[in-house]
Amino acid sequence: MVPTFDTWAATKVTKSLLLSSLQGSVVGIDATYYLENTAKEPLVSALGGFPLALESSVVRELKDLQSIGLRLHFVFSALDHGLDDDPFGPSLAAANNNALAFETYENYQPVQAIQVFRNSGAPTPQALAEYLKKTLHKHGIPFTVAPYSALAQLAYFEKHPDGFVDAIYGPAELFLYGVDKIITKFELAHQPYDPLERGNVKKTPQLAPENSDFLWINRGNCLEALGRISSSVFDNALLLAGSKILRSFPPTNKPGKTYSFRDTVNLLMGSGGNVSTICNQYADDEEVQRLDYLGRYKQAMAGIRHHVVITSEGDIETLDKNNAPHDLHDCVGQRLPEELNMYLSRGMIRPRVLNWLASGTILILAPYDGGDSKVYQNLVRQQLEPLRRQTLSLLADSLNRYYQRKEITTKYWFDSNTLSSVNIKDLLPSPKDSINSWNVKEDAMLDRQQTLGVRTPANIREHEGLTKTLRNNRKIFPLAAYRSLSEVYRMQIMRQRPSHLRQKAKRFLQLRGYVDRQHQLTAWGKVLDSMLSIAGPQAQQEKAVLLAVELMRFGLLNADTMFSAYSGAPSRSNDIDKRNCMLVSRVACLGRLIHQPRGYSGPLSRHILAYHSMVSAVQASLRDMLEICLVTMFLEGGIDREREDWMDIALQLPLFDEDSCALGVMMLHYLDELFVREDPTSETTREEMTSKSQGWVVHSDFKASRELAYRLWDAVYRGVKKAKDSGEDVQDIQMWDEVDQWLSLRR
Repeated sequence: MVPTFDTWAATKVTKSLLLSSLQGSVVGIDATYYLENTAKEPLVSALGGFPLALESSVVRELKDLQSIGLRLHFVFSALDHGLDDDPFGPSLAAANNNALAFETYENYQPVQAIQVFRNSGAPTPQALAEYLKKTLHKHGIPFTVAPYSALAQLAYFEKHPDGFVDAIYGPAELFLYGVDKIITKFELAHQPYDPLERGNVKKTPQLAPENSDFLWINRGNCLEALGRISSSVFDNALLLAGSKILRSFPPTNKPGKTYSFRDTVNLLMGSGGNVSTICNQYADDEEVQRLDYLGRYKQAMAGIRHHVVITSEGDIETLDKNNAPHDLHDCVGQRLPEELNMYLSRGMIRPRVLNWLASGTILILAPYDGGDSKVYQNLVRQQLEPLRRQTLSLLADSLNRYYQRKEITTKYWFDSNTLSSVNIKDLLPSPKDSINSWNVKEDAMLDRQQTLGVRTPANIREHEGLTKTLRNNRKIFPLAAYRSLSEVYRMQIMRQRPSHLRQKAKRFLQLRGYVDRQHQLTAWGKVLDSMLSIAGPQAQQEKAVLLAVELMRFGLLNADTMFSAYSGAPSRSNDIDKRNCMLVSRVACLGRLIHQPRGYSGPLSRHILAYHSMVSAVQASLRDMLEICLVTMFLEGGIDREREDWMDIALQLPLFDEDSCALGVMMLHYLDELFVREDPTSETTREEMTSKSQGWVVHSDFKASRELAYRLWDAVYRGVKKAKDSGEDVQDIQMWDEVDQWLSLRR
């Protein structure tokens, strides 16, 4: 968005038309702009995870648009492009706003706190993009992921001779890509609900198409209203006014003086409409010099004119390629192989790891709680770095040599002066060869094929006889022969989706040390297996116990004092009770609160949010590895590419959804409140507190959620005991026994 232009255009050139006038039209929608203008749930930044009501609100609006006759096509941005002067700025600002909101909340000002949370700047549209893709796919609404900018892709769709879209909903920057008309807002009207009407029951308000409008802006009207300026002057003014493409011209952004969009146009016209002339006039300005503003402007213009899009044939194409500069990669970004872009465009993989590879930079942003604790900073800097490097090496090993020699630098929000760099060639060879043998159809985890959410229908277990022979005759069937047979079947094409998802899961399990090279469960694999038998078959529970094992291995599943500066820790009774309450709550933090599709309203805890930040960081790294395990199978030709179920594959990969910490907060609040009563272990106390607790989180099923947390505790506790029995270094095993006994008296 261009804020000064949006303010000017709202009263000068914005027009309104009935939505019905777009009946039968295909409307391209910039996903980022859509999410920026979607009603926000205020407490998402206080809990983490995806918004509870996002799907229902999005689907309701999109179904209303479709009922009028609009056909919708969303476009998402993918790889980073252009220059970003302050990559850590937004996450730091959101963390600071959250800190203020929690402080306000602790001072018993909930209404004011909610408003600060709402305006914190988190979550960003990029953080919600995957959930929106899932929602669109679930409800049959098509989308495309652009190689870089969604705006360039939308402009390409509109200008294409086949007219893929008839109109575009998005920000003012679309004018820079040659779009002449932009829809800026949908104003849907609904029939009022009459509670006095006989037989009326409260339901979703019905759309009133005759009163529903859309707001739009025409380039020609803008040029006329600004004094009949040229399109080039208009485009330059949009750039100098400041947006995500190029920051505002420094002299227009000085303290004590506010420049309107009209002022920016006048400034430009005073220099003959030439940006070079303006930059020369202000050559003594420190910011103009420091930024090399003219150079940045030229880079921005080159990136717009020669942006990279995916064509109707599926090719990756540079716009106006014959006139593009040789250093276009500095203006747009490094180009990835077309096959990777294809998987990206269909939503099968996320852009995160591809961004690392293309840009050569990994940015570790501040989490919602602020990430002030040393334990969190150690996790993202030291403990997760090997996972990131292994993931990158696995991907690069399947690409050309340019990427296998790429220098990758990791930057951290909390220490911007210290960089961690590695050349991918130093990480090679990757473990690819050691995990390729998993394309044999069975393995030591046959009875746990549902592990990590992957289901295995019996009718697709090909070569079961062979694998039974391998399994039942290991003593007389040499391992070398087993491996040779494995190689025979390694490259066969797997068309059945569950089959290749099994192979991906097996590769992942070996990479993470749950299965060894002989395809046998390791000690940690046995721990995971024992926990799965307790947790239940639901994908959500399986995800929770996988995260629990990973946190155990990192030494983070404990009751240690990690966030002493944060509010929201257990506060009642003695230190032992507080410790016990904390450990149970942290385990519950791995689960999902059973909640209606409505915004959260209930207690908060910055302490639990901080623990959730660690869970989230671990989950993101594991998901990265899972996706790259799958992608390398496609790149090697091990899976049939002639298919249309790309997004289905993404959704069947485990760890797709990120849950909030609401279940952990609820359990902390419940167990802490028990100590208000004289006997916190009595059945009467528990019944009374159960009844009272339902009112804490009004749209949740408290009792069912609590039982889920108890089952999760049982699974994790069993895993801890198994790890100890297997000889793993489990700290404070006596504490786990004490907490289990303590909890049993309060269940």
